[in-house]
Amino acid sequence: MNEIDTKNPFSQLGLSNTTNATVKPNDELGQSEFLELMTAQLQFQDPLEPMENGDFLGQMAQFGTVSGINNLNTSFGSLSSSFQSNQALEASTLVGRKVLVPSDTASLGSSGGLSGSVELDQPASQVTVRVTNAAGQLVHQQLLGVQPEGLSDFKWDGLDSTGAPSAPGNYTISAEVNHGTSVSAGSMLSVVDVESVTIGQAGQDLTLSVSGIGNISMGDVRRIL
Repeated sequence: MNEIDTKNPFSQLGLSNTTNATVKPNDELGQSEFLELMTAQLQFQDPLEPMENGDFLGQMAQFGTVSGINNLNTSFGSLSSSFQSNQALEASTLVGRKVLVPSDTASLGSSGGLSGSVELDQPASQVTVRVTNAAGQLVHQQLLGVQPEGLSDFKWDGLDSTGAPSAPGNYTISAEVNHGTSVSAGSMLSVVDVESVTIGQAGQDLTLSVSGIGNISMGDVRRIL
């Protein structure tokens, strides 16, 4: 009977556990190598001290976990590429569009008119919107009346109290919100034009360059108009 070297069972397969072993790039152990070594371990184990079932299952579970993580990384890589493609497509459709973003600055174009919203965390008995110029002068005031919780929209045609067109440029918008006997300032949002879009690296948000404000995150956009 051939003797079994329980100290080095791989010798029966012409393998060595110390020298001349073929090493995969980056010292990786593939599935076929793992199964080959596992088979050798079972075939040449010491009959007097066989491998415990728990040890065998533990090795299988460990390899399965590593294999699963590698497959998951591959899947996430594909998902990331798909997400970036969707980002590029979304970005291409935003340039030239109008978006509603949190800001107390609104831009009045040469064609006249600006718009925005007041965000209310509870119903209001009266909402008053005011527009001031760069010098701090009031150029427009608008009463919205009773408003429910949420976004209350407003528009200004760009004409001052005399009916004359106001100069193009940036204006400050504010709101006074009445809740019965209490008065508070409203949270302002303005409608702005998207001038350009920058696509960040994987996992990062889109950055929009908008009129009158500069760069904002795509996550700040409340509406696309």
